[in-house]
Amino acid sequence: MANPLMQENVWLQKQRFEEAEAYFYAVQAGTAQPGAIQGGGSSLRNEISEARQQIQNALKQPGGQGGASPQVQNRLDELEKENKDLKKVTNDLKALVQKLESRVVALEGGKGKGGAPASKAAANDDDDDFDLFGDDDEEDQKMKEERKAKMIADYTAKKSKKPALIAKSSVVLDIKPWDDETDMKEMERLVRSIQKDGLVWGAAKLQEVAYGLKKLTIICIVEDEKIGVEDLREEIEQFEDLVQSVDIAAFNKI
Repeated sequence: MANPLMQENVWLQKQRFEEAEAYFYAVQAGTAQPGAIQGGGSSLRNEISEARQQIQNALKQPGGQGGASPQVQNRLDELEKENKDLKKVTNDLKALVQKLESRVVALEGGKGKGGAPASKAAANDDDDDFDLFGDDDEEDQKMKEERKAKMIADYTAKKSKKPALIAKSSVVLDIKPWDDETDMKEMERLVRSIQKDGLVWGAAKLQEVAYGLKKLTIICIVEDEKIGVEDLREEIEQFEDLVQSVDIAAFNKI
């Protein structure tokens, strides 16, 4: 229960306190003799002692806080609520930090590293600052280097399996007969009878030269490393009964 003196707003003994204080300083200054107000001073001192004792007793009582003003009590309630909210936010942040650390460890694939961040967080429960990713810079750099090396190895393996490009050429040959009585169909048959690895015959047609004389124009695809165009031309000219000459009309790389 609150002491009535704690809610007292009127100082009834103010004059006596002021007289006692003035007398004290007068004695100190030497303008008054000790004991000059013997009777009155003793009663005043007794009242002061009683007032002090009452104040001390009121402060020592367990229910002394009951007389606090409503504003003070409301402020105390607000501070207590804010303290609880701050504790809850701190606990939520700690839980979030632990989840983030667990995710980082899982992403890095570290099976034996899960205990280290947790123990470190437990040892620093009172710290306000957290460095979540500062210790992982070295591991991230190592993972990047390993990933880069793996990509280079995969690219090299893929490139080695890819077949090498074969250099080819498209050749147009003009094959001329001796006269207009030459069997051009037989000439084409003999030319196409030349079969080699890296040689593919294409379309052929007869073209007018002059005075009823025609020439055989034929296309062939050759692999440069396997077929020599000059060798092919000389081989066709060996059909000398029908072939007068062989000219290279066009030569294009594919």
